[in-house]
Amino acid sequence: MSDCNSNSSCSSCSSAAGCNTDEKKQHARKRLDDRLSKIKYKIMVMSGKGGVGKSTVSVSLASALHSLGYSVGILDADIHGPNIPKMFGLAQKGVQSGENGLVPFEAVDGLKVMSVGFLLENDSDAIIWRAPVKHGMIEQFISDVDWGDLDFIIIDLPPGTGDEPLSVAHTIGAVDGAVIVTTPQEVALLDSRKSVTFAHKLKIPVLGIVENMSGLVCPHCSGTVDLFKTGGGERMAAEMEVNFLGRVPIDPMVVIQGDTGKPYVLEVKDTPTANAFKEIALNVAKQTIAK
Repeated sequence: MSDCNSNSSCSSCSSAAGCNTDEKKQHARKRLDDRLSKIKYKIMVMSGKGGVGKSTVSVSLASALHSLGYSVGILDADIHGPNIPKMFGLAQKGVQSGENGLVPFEAVDGLKVMSVGFLLENDSDAIIWRAPVKHGMIEQFISDVDWGDLDFIIIDLPPGTGDEPLSVAHTIGAVDGAVIVTTPQEVALLDSRKSVTFAHKLKIPVLGIVENMSGLVCPHCSGTVDLFKTGGGERMAAEMEVNFLGRVPIDPMVVIQGDTGKPYVLEVKDTPTANAFKEIALNVAKQTIAK
């Protein structure tokens, strides 16, 4: 243990063979605590079901916070569906090691990104892992990545309340808040309630509900069409006594910008959707910083 290189993980340390299991665990925990001590606010973005635009909200929240002047990282913890690199236009493969650990990729003038998507040779490859392997990967993405000093790290999670959210909560220990994403219809709200309950049981503060895809603003007449109803997320927030962060109307440009790897909130200005994302980011920053 005396020859331990504190900047290296046990898997890459030349002295690891001389350490017992307890020493390796202590070393790993110290590295983890050191990384987390440099990140002020850790925010989980969750959804009860898929298809509600959770990753879009994660990317938009991270980008909006970055545009407000905060230092931001985004951790793609959706192991089986890592879409964050695509949405930031990052097509690189492989991860490099630096003096202080794995080097995260950068998008949008320094916004730091890490995802299992960078480890896939082909984006069509399926990741078939059991829970312990996923937990180990998430832990590595926090402890072994050189995140540096950050104001916020946004953690994009897969739908539901299973392995990945539990791993993140267990690894971080004190998550500063959860943002729950839903669409207005009842079938989405039913599952989103479970995410709120999950956060309460793990003593994670719920920063609020985002009602995504809340109406379509017609580009021709500026009228609103409620494709998936509207108001369901706000009613759920009131019923469960949590904050309502805002409604995000559908804008076809969100899809286009996501597919081309140029975050919507940084490319499109002064639209109802862009303004909604900005207000959500301001609300999240206000709640966390005021704690």
